Amino acid sequence: MQPKHYNHIFFDLDRTLWDFDRNAGETFNDIHDKYYLKDRGIADFDEFMNVYHKINLELWDQYRKGLIRKEELNVRRFSLTLDSFGIKDNRLSENIAKDYIEISPTKKHLYPGTYQLLEYLSSKYKLHIITNGFEEVQHKKLKHSELDRYFSSIITSEDAGFKKPHINIFRYAFSVADALPAESLMIGDDIEVDIIGAKEAGMDQVLVDFDRILPDSSATYYVNSLFELKLIL
Repeated sequence: MQPKHYNHIFFDLDRTLWDFDRNAGETFNDIHDKYYLKDRGIADFDEFMNVYHKINLELWDQYRKGLIRKEELNVRRFSLTLDSFGIKDNRLSENIAKDYIEISPTKKHLYPGTYQLLEYLSSKYKLHIITNGFEEVQHKKLKHSELDRYFSSIITSEDAGFKKPHINIFRYAFSVADALPAESLMIGDDIEVDIIGAKEAGMDQVLVDFDRILPDSSATYYVNSLFELKLIL
């Protein structure tokens, strides 16, 4: 497919540029050691992470649909995980939730080629972030990883009042960025949230599938690495 001309590139952040799983893993290692979770019955760290990821994904889906509040999501994902290991301790859940929000955005692991790609693109396009992540957390991630300097605007769902894939967060992003859908491209890793949402807003899309595990989609473009984006842009 012959690439179109774009003026604005919108990126998702987590699992697109910022390596969420690697950074979360390091954060949980810190928390696991701090609270002596091994002594509380969580000997298998990988099992702990697997249980957490499953619960976290389910709760984020509820959060996107407006079924639970941010504060409930933040604590409940840890209380349910600990409960799975027979640990019923509300104070511990609250402390872990607080530490996670403070520690995780200071981690700096990005996907290979992130800085090189953004250097390349920033001279040709206006770059933006559009994310469902918590406002204060996402801004800290961008600052600590030194990504903030590349982006003209950072649109969060909390700021917009709508979460992806709702069309209104994309409309809000167009307004903030002074962009038109036809001249904009969305780059993200989630078919429902990023690709379908952007498509319904009138944007072209790039599905980023680092692990080559996503089902076939009707995204405008499909890549397995950030380096491949240079072939499109």
